[in-house]
Amino acid sequence: MITRSRPPWRRELAQAISDPAQLLAALGLGQDLLAGAYRASRGFPLRVPHSYVRRMRRGDAHDPLLRQVLPLDAECIEAADYTRDPVGDLAAQLAPGVLQKYAGRVLLTLTGACAVHCRYCFRRHYPYGEAARGGDRWQGLIEHLTGHPEIHEVILSGGDPLTLSDERLAGLARELARIPHLRRLRIHTRLPVVLPSRVDKGLARWLADCPLRTVLVVHVNHAREIDDAVRDALARLRETGAVLLNQSVLLRGVNDRLDRLRALSEALFEAGVMPYYLHMLDPVQGAAHYAVDQARALELFRGLRRTLPGYLVPRLARERAGEPYKLLLV
Repeated sequence: MITRSRPPWRRELAQAISDPAQLLAALGLGQDLLAGAYRASRGFPLRVPHSYVRRMRRGDAHDPLLRQVLPLDAECIEAADYTRDPVGDLAAQLAPGVLQKYAGRVLLTLTGACAVHCRYCFRRHYPYGEAARGGDRWQGLIEHLTGHPEIHEVILSGGDPLTLSDERLAGLARELARIPHLRRLRIHTRLPVVLPSRVDKGLARWLADCPLRTVLVVHVNHAREIDDAVRDALARLRETGAVLLNQSVLLRGVNDRLDRLRALSEALFEAGVMPYYLHMLDPVQGAAHYAVDQARALELFRGLRRTLPGYLVPRLARERAGEPYKLLLV
């Protein structure tokens, strides 16, 4: 019997750090943050690959990459006007795991799994157990999409859809491509950034062979997230013919400085990715300590417009539950 070994990215994913003590030790940090990290991780576990941790500065508790993933005591404080479903995902469900907020598009939450647990994640409380759908349960969705010719784009989301196998993703893409009015497949993913080994030959092959026009939206918040391995992964994605866009979240202590946002746009462009959205923080319970007020956001955005060419300036936007589109702030 022939057994197939797990690809390297699967092994890296399985070895991701999930213990706050291990993360702090890897960065040479003291134990003063440990009790709060354990408290916060009980509600939303820590998860971060070693390849991402290696980009953090040792001994710096305020490192902007570490700040995105380290559980903090502040997450345990109930904040007014912050909710467990901040963008109205549950109200937008057509069926478990199938959301439609905007005209012409549907979004599929294929899985609750991620390679990294970003502490500001707007779906940190999402009921994935109710929403996840196995690869053999898509027939009803395909029938629904076939009967709705106004739908032109399918968005694969999660969790992170690239935590699924190439076989499952390619199979779903083939089924979708048989629907004559579908034009685009959009994939929202953080894996090429936090786990660049995921962009292997198998992933590149099915993306290149996909009959639908493919758009990959990656998620980078800080220029130091883009190292040589990430640049190589993004180059392999571009070679498939996919359009690469980036969306960021404006986060206190991570990228709420003009020099950091400028450096991010420049680094993205050098890596072949176009800045797309700079989102205001979604008011999800547990993430209020990341919030940047709107006046500061507008000041930063105007600074970007003054100092960068227009094609490097992302749209500053906010998502509100029930709105038919994202709200641009300028």
